[in-house]
Amino acid sequence: MPPTNMSKKIVKLVCYYYLQEKYNSMNSKDGKGGLRMLSFQADKIRLLRSLIIETETMQVLDFAVFPNVEYDVPIFCANFFTSARMNIVVLDLNPLHDIINQDDYKEKYFTSLIPLGLKYAELFPWGGKLTSESINFFSPIVIWTKFSSSPQKYDVLYSAFRDYYKVWLELIGKSVKETDGSQIFHNLEAQHRYLTWRTEKDPGQGVLKKLIGDTLAKDLLRSFLFHGVDELGSKKFNDYFPHYCGEEGTLNKKGRIVGKSFENRPWDARGKFLGE
Repeated sequence: MPPTNMSKKIVKLVCYYYLQEKYNSMNSKDGKGGLRMLSFQADKIRLLRSLIIETETMQVLDFAVFPNVEYDVPIFCANFFTSARMNIVVLDLNPLHDIINQDDYKEKYFTSLIPLGLKYAELFPWGGKLTSESINFFSPIVIWTKFSSSPQKYDVLYSAFRDYYKVWLELIGKSVKETDGSQIFHNLEAQHRYLTWRTEKDPGQGVLKKLIGDTLAKDLLRSFLFHGVDELGSKKFNDYFPHYCGEEGTLNKKGRIVGKSFENRPWDARGKFLGE
């Protein structure tokens, strides 16, 4: 089969090489499921990684691409959970910096993408309540949805994945390497903050712990899925999110929801945030 335009762009853009040979595959504790992992690096990409989980009752794809810290390009994020009856999807270009209060970053990366987001927002209704804390890590074009299993929906979802990834490839391809040290540090800390949040609050933790146990799940989260949380900075979760700090500095696992939650898409048709 001849390569698609997307695969040509991928090959042209990056010469991947294996980043972590340690993470390849593993079986679930009950022997009825399997996990497969791939990770790569490239010139502009600090980490591209994918995790596929297959059991008798579900399939999961967790795919993300993190830019090197010399680039302020958003983080590509695709999380798909599929069972016989239900599908849960998050597909987004997670903003590296604040787009609720920083119009320049929003204009740079997202304003031109609003029509793309609106196209798929009509096809994939908002998936339900998200806290204001989670919303800070999503963009106006996020697809957050739940739907019953359907071949037609899968086709549309695949098209959305291709469109969003194509856009991300174009953004990283056009991006210019930052040389200002203060901006590079700003990018680094923003990415570390994101990794710290995801490591602690990623909703897939429960599935991983059930499949492979607490110790392996923690290692997979910190050293593979969100690799960099221990390398890019020394700040802890409570440093970035002090409202989760319990007595004597311990982490309050339940946390405290700051602000309101959003049962509907909190952006208008122009990408303006409506939650304030």
